[in-house]
Amino acid sequence: MPEKEKLRIDKYLWAIRLFKTRSQASDACDSGKVKFNGVQTKASKHVNVGEEYEVKTEAKRWRIRVSGLLYKRVAFAEAINYYIDITPAEEIERLQYQAASFHTGKRQSKIGRPTKKQRRDIDDFLGE
Repeated sequence: MPEKEKLRIDKYLWAIRLFKTRSQASDACDSGKVKFNGVQTKASKHVNVGEEYEVKTEAKRWRIRVSGLLYKRVAFAEAINYYIDITPAEEIERLQYQAASFHTGKRQSKIGRPTKKQRRDIDDFLGE
């Protein structure tokens, strides 16, 4: 059973649900978005328990420590048991700031454009 002891980094990142597809995980490895000890890793690199990886996804820059090997994709609630998120606090603060300042395009109620009654009052005041 020595074959089960080997697990590729692209398959691991897909199994713990950092990427939607295995090909996305493989492309991230090839484009330098997955690093081990600050050095770009190939998709074929084997993962071992205790190793730390820097992973850049569209939403977040992860820093994870492998706590267990996961060979198949499972539910998120179970997948989070196979890695430890050691993302620096400044990255988490940056994400919270971005989320707080996210603009939906809708204006807040009662702010901005005048209501119909306010518009009539303005027109009366201006004498139009």
